[in-house]
Amino acid sequence: MKKNAVLCFSILITLLTVSTSFAQLRLFLIGNSFSQNATTYLPQLAQEGHKHLLIGRAELGGCSLQRHWEIAMAAEADPSAEAGRPYDGKSLRTLLSEGTWDVVTIQQASILSGDSSSYEPYASQLYAFIKSIQPHAEVVFHQTWAYREDAPAFGEINGNKTAKTNAEMYAGLKETYQHMARKLKVRLIPDGDAFWLAYHHPKWAFKKDPNFDYKNPMYPALPLEKNSLNKGYFYEHEKLFKLDANHANAAGCYLAGLVWYEFLFHESPAKLRFKPTGVSKTFAQHLKTTAGKALKQEHLRGKN
Repeated sequence: MKKNAVLCFSILITLLTVSTSFAQLRLFLIGNSFSQNATTYLPQLAQEGHKHLLIGRAELGGCSLQRHWEIAMAAEADPSAEAGRPYDGKSLRTLLSEGTWDVVTIQQASILSGDSSSYEPYASQLYAFIKSIQPHAEVVFHQTWAYREDAPAFGEINGNKTAKTNAEMYAGLKETYQHMARKLKVRLIPDGDAFWLAYHHPKWAFKKDPNFDYKNPMYPALPLEKNSLNKGYFYEHEKLFKLDANHANAAGCYLAGLVWYEFLFHESPAKLRFKPTGVSKTFAQHLKTTAGKALKQEHLRGKN
């Protein structure tokens, strides 16, 4: 009897594990290019981890909390108005009403991320709007990241004052996102913290190429940008030498995706083998460790 009981119990645990592993999580993003960056590789990670993930999106380049709110209100005032349907011809209410969403994320535009005055009343209004349509969904804040240290300009802090360094930008966004998370009593996806840890790791941090002539670049030569998390330098139309120190490259998208995976599924991605092309195994392992550290820090902060 004992053997049969143990066997039945083992089968039950197996069935529960399989059921949980393959349960679908419905994720809806209200954001911009940074939410697109952060979830670029999330489907691949989820697939390897045997997670069923469905993602819905209301994303517009550079879109702030204020703009998302104003778009929603334009549609509420006139459902046929184009101003209220910029998401492939749909309104935010329409998209949020398409089935049941388990998690809905909101975020501030990166350039405003350190300016506390830019969040309210729009964050609270969006939160209430989401809950009125999806009362059982968990609303969370996605913490965006500071730009790379060599960016030509950084985000706003303290009401239209521009940060002088990425350290100032990070300090401002960290404080503001954490304040808003406490105010709305929501969890925070700490991508910004993960990027900051990676930016300043003694071994793995990005460093500018000392041998490249940035003042006189010659197409198609580009500087070495080992371990960068941001897109970096490129030529536009084979002539203009430009820098995108804001958006994530493959490694940055991967780091953010690792953070989201563990945050959403409460499971470490350490054993997952997927990594983007061009990201080495050793650097990928470092990014996994970094994601775990950022999540642990955020978990400890949330308990205090």
